Amino acid sequence: MSEWKARRFWKTAQVRPVETGFEIFLDDRPLRTPGKQPLVLPVEGLARAVAQEWDAQQDVIDPNSMPLTRAANSAIEKVTPQFAAVADMLAEYGGTDLLSYRADQPAELVRRQAEAWDPLVDWAARDLRAPLRITHGVIPIAQDPQVLACLRGHLDDLDPLGLTALHDLVTLPGSLILGLAVVRGRIDATEAFRLSRIDEDFQIERWGQDEEAQAAAESRRTAMLNAERLWRLSRLS
Repeated sequence: MSEWKARRFWKTAQVRPVETGFEIFLDDRPLRTPGKQPLVLPVEGLARAVAQEWDAQQDVIDPNSMPLTRAANSAIEKVTPQFAAVADMLAEYGGTDLLSYRADQPAELVRRQAEAWDPLVDWAARDLRAPLRITHGVIPIAQDPQVLACLRGHLDDLDPLGLTALHDLVTLPGSLILGLAVVRGRIDATEAFRLSRIDEDFQIERWGQDEEAQAAAESRRTAMLNAERLWRLSRLS
């Protein structure tokens, strides 16, 4: 028996202003989240981008081709009702941030990590007021609790859409600093992805590329680019 798949039933996706923002309609039917909540977004540009994802669907609906829709659903259903818990989870990455953990050998990898990561560590100390401690090798290092509290405070400046965007920008590279650098405009998602792969790229140079690992890396890169797009669209007035 073939698996049932949702099929397109509408002619056009439209955006209409409502009291709380901008709502997406499929013909005259308001779009709902999987939990049956109205899909209302605060920014018209983002709402139109979501509508474009629905307009681009063919006969069979492909959820994987609608990253903004999925993110909007998450922001409404998951992040909004538990904002503090999501922020706490992301803030924990500051305690084990990728940029704090360096190789102790070989010398070439040590050099590449320092050249790539030190400028962002300096930026975090200066602009975020969060000087991270650095360690080499496998020995864990505890970050200053005041620094971690400061990093956590930066997340309270975000709204649910911003925190949703930040989620993939932090969890995929394993770095709160890289994620905050993207949403603060210090770097873009492409650069954040590159910086997160200093060690992997070094190993590829020595041992060659693995196709499965390459596919997984490309999936992470695409997800980070989608998160950056969500961030930029949600900031438009």
